[in-house]
Amino acid sequence: MTTYATYPSLAGRSVLITGGGSGIGAATVQAFAAQQSKVAFIDFDAEASAKTVAAARAAGHAAPLFLEADLRDIEALRAAVAEAARVNGDITVLVNNAARDDRHPFDTVTPEYWDDRIAVNLRHQFFAAQAVQPMMKRQGGGSIVNLGSVSWLVGQGGMHAYTASKAAVVGLTRGQARDFGPDNIRVNCVAPGWIMTERQRTLWLDEAGEAELMHRQCLKRKLWPEEIARVILFFAADDSSCMTNQQYIADGGWV
Repeated sequence: MTTYATYPSLAGRSVLITGGGSGIGAATVQAFAAQQSKVAFIDFDAEASAKTVAAARAAGHAAPLFLEADLRDIEALRAAVAEAARVNGDITVLVNNAARDDRHPFDTVTPEYWDDRIAVNLRHQFFAAQAVQPMMKRQGGGSIVNLGSVSWLVGQGGMHAYTASKAAVVGLTRGQARDFGPDNIRVNCVAPGWIMTERQRTLWLDEAGEAELMHRQCLKRKLWPEEIARVILFFAADDSSCMTNQQYIADGGWV
């Protein structure tokens, strides 16, 4: 059995994760719960989120706080952030994870669809950071981890709003890191490759896709949500205290 790192600096820390009901987000909720953090997460899927809470309990960890909200609704997002802080104390770790990599043919995209995809994949990251930054400043520092993607780096097509959003996450990360640094708030981006969440396996992984995966990656195996969660833990913990303004690619060597 493999034993992974424990980060004492994360014990008791107030952590907020967006999109924690499934996929990488759910794995990240479990990872922080195992570190004895005070975990809250936001998601719109109540059924999936209940399973995430139950899994933490079954593993012997404190139950994370589930906050139901649609992150496209900024006032609902702000209310959820405030409730997480009320229950767990000032948030000093924010993981901006929520996104959807829906495919969309170029010639069918309308202005309304484009704006909705930006809201789903990018806009909430800014406003979540805006909501927690005063708390982190008050506590003497904090860590924000924005989830990006290698999709734009490899030039993936068929999902223009998604790849544009994920490229923008890097710019958002670097701007926030510059502005928040004087208050000891670190901001980094973790860019996963093709991670085998249930959604990916159900919707996108086929025989041709798996063959491409094995061809393109240096590591000739599938990558799993828990592996990305462990990278996020490192950037949240004090062990990475000198690291900010960075994009870290976790893709098995695809890029």
